[in-house]
Amino acid sequence: MNSSPSLSVDAIAAELRRLDPAYSPTPLLNLPALANRLGVAQVLAKDEGRRTLGSFKSLGGTYAGLRALARASGMQVADLLGTRPKGQPTLICASDGNHGLAVAAAARFAGATARVFLHEGVPHARARRIENQGAEIVWVLGTYDDAVDAAAAAACQGPSILVADTTDDPNDPIVCDVMAGYGVAAAEIQNQVDFARHGRPTHVFIQAGVGGLAAAVAEGLSGWLSPPGHFVSVEPESAACVAPALAAGRPIQVEGDLRTSAEMLSCGRASAPAIAVLRRHGARPITVSEAELVDAVRLLSAYDLATTTSSAAGLAGAMAALARPSHTSDLGLDGRSRILVLLTERALDA
Repeated sequence: MNSSPSLSVDAIAAELRRLDPAYSPTPLLNLPALANRLGVAQVLAKDEGRRTLGSFKSLGGTYAGLRALARASGMQVADLLGTRPKGQPTLICASDGNHGLAVAAAARFAGATARVFLHEGVPHARARRIENQGAEIVWVLGTYDDAVDAAAAAACQGPSILVADTTDDPNDPIVCDVMAGYGVAAAEIQNQVDFARHGRPTHVFIQAGVGGLAAAVAEGLSGWLSPPGHFVSVEPESAACVAPALAAGRPIQVEGDLRTSAEMLSCGRASAPAIAVLRRHGARPITVSEAELVDAVRLLSAYDLATTTSSAAGLAGAMAALARPSHTSDLGLDGRSRILVLLTERALDA
């Protein structure tokens, strides 16, 4: 990891593992009983709940935070970590919980400070995890998008760096670093599928949020999937910001309280870099109801996979698509389909 403009996915993965061996690859689960229940040929689930810090966010926020500090210090990241210089700028971000945890970890590794803006709907258990990394919490009235605005304003007021995972600027270097970190999971999937000699997936159903993970996976797996090779972005009905952005070709602000049990997907404005990537790869949007999110969690629990509705949203999207003839026809879903989902976080104790 250094301050140069770009690193390969393999280099990012190697540098993250140097931070902590717990950044090693997460399991790719083959779930034949679930595939049989859904009436498809294969279901593979990438278990990002086994990632250090408990979610895929540890790949992007930590990587981007360290890169940002290295650029500010004019140092290589390895030298930054070795010297942990005093007087570094504060890392600032908004979060639903997991991104803030990852950015706080970056600050801890580098000997810097972090300030994380959380909206009032974030559970206090998530806030405590961030505080345990040494970060300061700032509570914001309103939604995740209000926290995003508050963090951006705060970053303009002092020696600090905004480590956002969403932006209206399609070329924002820090958000692009966040997405590059997420790309590690896509590279692991390719290696694990090929090593285990599974059939390559025909469909990827992946939760959207602001779109960063979905975009990173689409970019990483493009040209590798088996036909028809569809990427499907999945969102809660009450917080669907990627679908209108894909239609418009730019982020669109979604109004309302954005309330959903899938707390990590409670976003009202998609990220411009993510939308550009998703459009380039022809991503198809789908929304799911709260009942469908809960059903996906229950179904996973039958296979001893305890997770959250945010984490199970990809599976909820697959289940919804398979139940709707218009989607099965449009996506080419049938008994020969091989589905990939990502379980994006582990269930946390209160």
